[in-house]
Amino acid sequence: MNLQQNLQERLRQKPVLLMTHLVLGYPSLAVNRDVISQMAASGVDCIELQIPFSEPMADGPVILKANQEALAAGIKVQDCLAFAAEVAAAFPQVNFLFMTYYNIAFRYGLAGFIQRAAEIGMKGFIIPDLPPEEGGEYLRLSKESGLAAIMFFTPTSTNERMREVAQQGSGFIYCVARKGVTGQHTEVDSGLAGYLARCRKATDLPLAVGFGIASREDVALLEGKADMAVIGTATIKLVEREGAAAVGPFIRSLAGN
Repeated sequence: MNLQQNLQERLRQKPVLLMTHLVLGYPSLAVNRDVISQMAASGVDCIELQIPFSEPMADGPVILKANQEALAAGIKVQDCLAFAAEVAAAFPQVNFLFMTYYNIAFRYGLAGFIQRAAEIGMKGFIIPDLPPEEGGEYLRLSKESGLAAIMFFTPTSTNERMREVAQQGSGFIYCVARKGVTGQHTEVDSGLAGYLARCRKATDLPLAVGFGIASREDVALLEGKADMAVIGTATIKLVEREGAAAVGPFIRSLAGN
């Protein structure tokens, strides 16, 4: 079962799925392991494992700082791959995806990076700085490996552009809820509803909405408009304030449990 089919199957049981995000090595792989365990036990559907990069251009200050501190502590791509193999084997009920920037995959060797991801049980990639026009080899190799290449819609995307982008991607579409970087709160208003309606018309792929989702109210307002809520910065802030043990109750609250 590929990622799209897996998510569509889950949507028969839940009105909105949850995807969470963490930066590998921040504050440590040991804490990452504890956080993932709580996320998995709380019913998270997908987890983005971000391989740290020195210039994470789509990320706001909280995730930028996490990237910088993980790199300063010495995290390497090989460490991230080994950790991802461990958690993918330990929590098979979760769809794990690598989120990173293209330079990481390019420097590793694109074909080898994709092959390794497939071997360790990853389900796909989120690479926000690689437009489909420049990602032909990445898209081809991902498809050949059975992995999803996640594409992005933004509020400034035209209807035609959305259709073009959706035809290149697989798994789901990441709908950026607003202009700017991650972390700032997103108002779920009529403007967002209209944007998501345009997204829905452009593709049959599930729609994931990110950039500022932080509460049960945010998630509930997506019901009927999108298929998956993405929670990133809010979880990182929570771990910084209260530790890994706070993650489980938070995730369950987002799901209304």
